[in-house]
Amino acid sequence: MRTVFMGTPDFAVPCLQRLFDCGCEVCGVFTQPDKPKGRHGVLTAPPVKELALKMGVPVFQPTKMRDGTALEMLKSVQPELVIVVAYGKILPKEILDYPKYGCINIHASLLPKLRGAAPIQWSVINGCKVTGVTSMQMDEGLDTGDMLISREIEIGENETAGELHDRLSALGADVLEETLEALKKGELKPVKQNDAEFTYAPMLSKELSPVDWSLSAREVHNKIRGLSPWPSATAKLGGKTVKLLRSVLTEERGTKPGEIVRADKRLLVACGDLRCIEILQLQAENKKAMPAADYLRGNHVETGSMFE
Repeated sequence: MRTVFMGTPDFAVPCLQRLFDCGCEVCGVFTQPDKPKGRHGVLTAPPVKELALKMGVPVFQPTKMRDGTALEMLKSVQPELVIVVAYGKILPKEILDYPKYGCINIHASLLPKLRGAAPIQWSVINGCKVTGVTSMQMDEGLDTGDMLISREIEIGENETAGELHDRLSALGADVLEETLEALKKGELKPVKQNDAEFTYAPMLSKELSPVDWSLSAREVHNKIRGLSPWPSATAKLGGKTVKLLRSVLTEERGTKPGEIVRADKRLLVACGDLRCIEILQLQAENKKAMPAADYLRGNHVETGSMFE
């Protein structure tokens, strides 16, 4: 089956690799344009492009999807199926309708929960106990198409969004393979989403970063791990911004939100319910990420001082 793959970041790479491993006829790969990266703005190819070039597959990087250019690119390779994994662009109806078997999306949530751009991070921020991956027959809506196959996994108590990302990325490849096998056998049974149950996972931005210490310890903990590694939860300590990258809940208590209850070898901070979280890893401005114990050895932090 002639297949076009559309995807961009690291999350999509295992799915594309699985297509190659399964002997799928990948006739083209669509990915976002190369972008400047790092301090020196070096033009860098997306991870999906790197794999496609390594495998000798034609790569297409349209800047727009609705001006007819992308459709002509698609027609040039005549796919029967399009697989979409974290592509980052919305497909117009003429592209959705072009392949014989339509467009199938691999989405990192248990739809209809967490439709949108950042389902992995929001599953952690929201304190979900389970999440998963759903394959979906795409329509014109935002992750609203009929569900095909879904698989779930538990989210660890202290698991960060970055760690969950890697597990879901691998699970996505499994779900894709299972979906394609069912498609070949004519055994797919699309199920309509219940729109009454949908939740939304909007794109992340640095505006989400500042920690509100009036929230409960569990809410603060979920935010820290949900925004790790990017854009990172932040707080001010001694007038300087630090990124909070990893934490755990404790049973120790403080007297007011934001209060530093311990600052010896451990960094404990009270939250809105006066329960403390322990900061395990943080990053000061213009410094590398480090364990809290290392930070405390190199920076004087007084017990009773406040995180802002």
